[in-house]
Amino acid sequence: MKKIRLTGLLVLLLALMLSVGWAHANTPEPEITIRQEGDKTIEEYRINGRLYAIKVIPARGEPYYLVDSEGDGELDRQERGRLLIPSWILFRW
Repeated sequence: MKKIRLTGLLVLLLALMLSVGWAHANTPEPEITIRQEGDKTIEEYRINGRLYAIKVIPARGEPYYLVDSEGDGELDRQERGRLLIPSWILFRW
C-alpha cells in the first residue's frame, strides 16, 4: 500500500514539474523600449506587440506607471505604493 502511495505521489510530482516547466517555456518575454522625452525617461513594455505598461521616470520626483489594467487599451496611472492586483484573461471568446 505504501508503494502505491509513493508511486502515485511521484507521478503527481513529475506531472506538476512538467506543467510548470511547460508554462514557463511558453510565457512570452516582454519587449522593452527605452527613450528620452525632455527631462523624462520613458520605458514602454509590450508583449506580442501590444503595449501593456509605461514607466515614466522624471528627472525629479518619483517614477510612476501607466498600466492597461482592464485590457482595453486605456492606460491608468499607478502611483508607487498603490497595489495593482493582477487579473488574467483565461478565455476570450
